[in-house]
Order: sequence, then structure tokens, then C-alpha cells
Amino acid sequence: MTIRFERDGAIGSLLIDRADRRNAITLGMWQTIPALLDKVEAEPGLRVLIVKSAEGGAFSVGADIAEMVASKDDAPWLADNQAAISEAQHRLAQCPIPTIAFVEGDCIGGGCAIALACDIRIATPAARFGITPAKLGLVYPFHDVKLLTDLVGPGQAKRLLYTGDLIGAKEAERIGLVEIIADSPDHIAETMAANSSVSNRIMKQMTRRILGGQIEEDLATRDMFAAAFESDDFAEGTAAFIEKRKPKFTG
Repeated sequence: MTIRFERDGAIGSLLIDRADRRNAITLGMWQTIPALLDKVEAEPGLRVLIVKSAEGGAFSVGADIAEMVASKDDAPWLADNQAAISEAQHRLAQCPIPTIAFVEGDCIGGGCAIALACDIRIATPAARFGITPAKLGLVYPFHDVKLLTDLVGPGQAKRLLYTGDLIGAKEAERIGLVEIIADSPDHIAETMAANSSVSNRIMKQMTRRILGGQIEEDLATRDMFAAAFESDDFAEGTAAFIEKRKPKFTG
């Protein structure tokens, strides 16, 4: 298996582990992601999920082109590949746990799509990003084009899609593709993990609704807001505030 889940306390990691091929993603790897996310979502007390390279270096250079070329005339394989990519990306984007993509090197094509499906992208100064289907006569999946456009706007999305150019971490941060440039994701992951998982999960649900096109509050969002006042986390958070101590949220 070339992608796996590990846990350290309240923080989990989804590790892409195929360094000899710069973490190129095979059909089997795409198919593994939903099962791993089933495990992630069932983990009690897990508050943050970091997606990163197991060995540093390239985050992922995207789909395994050699596998794709070898299978280009195999209609069932192509159908399976399209379905696997779609399911993996949708599941990652909809994961109820807040997610961070930590990018240390090249993040290209399908690798960039994985980063796009995360909530927050942290990149080292050495990171590079590119969306390269146009250089191969391919098309980026609709879901991934939407994630990209939601992040950087239509103009920059078209620029990245039409040129296939690689951009550095500073440029990626400037256009909104990257939120933070840092050598480690630990500080933000630990900060998120120390906060209320009830709050963060509900606010993630609200954000997903907005990105899905909802523009007005409805009964469901009002219930989400009201439910927080009944949670143990609210009781602990307010008590800690009054007592001038750090809260110990249970989720």
C-alpha cells in the first residue's frame, strides 16, 4: 500500500508514500483513499487530519502517467479510474474533520487536486504548484476545477489551467492557492486540535454549504448554531474563559 493513515494524539496524517515515483498516484491509491477516510472518520477524538508526503520532497506529481498510457485503450480501466478519482476527491473535500495539506515540494496535477480538496494548504518555501492536463491533452475533473475556482477566482484558475505553468510558494500564496508558508504544519494543527472539535466540525459544514451555493440562513444552519450552546464544549469553553485557564475540550 502506498498511501496510509497514522495517528499521533488528536492529529492524524494521511501519508502519500511512493517517493521513488515522486508520489505519483495510481488507480489503486485513488481507490484506497475512501477506505482510509472511513477509518479516519471513525477514529474517536481525532480533531485534525494532515495530508502530506511520507518522506518529504514531492507532495505528489499527480497521476501515474505510465500507468495511464499503458491503460489508455482499456475502457473499463478508464471508467474505474475516473470513478476512483471522483470518489476520493469528493470524500476528502467532505471529510467532517478539518484537513490540512502540507506541501514540501512539487504538487502537480492530481496531487494539486488532493491539496485543493483540503481545508487549508500550508507550503514550504520550496513548494511548487501546477495543473498540467493541457500539456497532456487531458482535462481536469469538474469537481477539481470548482475547488480551484472557489479558491483563486476564475481568472487565476484559467491561467493555471490554460498554461499548465508551475508557480512557486510565494506566488501560490499571493493568488490564494496557499494560505500559509511555513516549514511545518505543527503549529496550526496543534492550535486547531486544542480548540473545540464541535465548533470546527459545525463551521466546516457551514463553509461547505456556502461553497455549494447556499447564500441564506435556513432551519438547518440555525439549528447548527443553536446546538453549540447545548454542547459540553460550550460549557467547558465558557468556564475556562471565566477561570482564566486553557479549556480542555472533550468534543
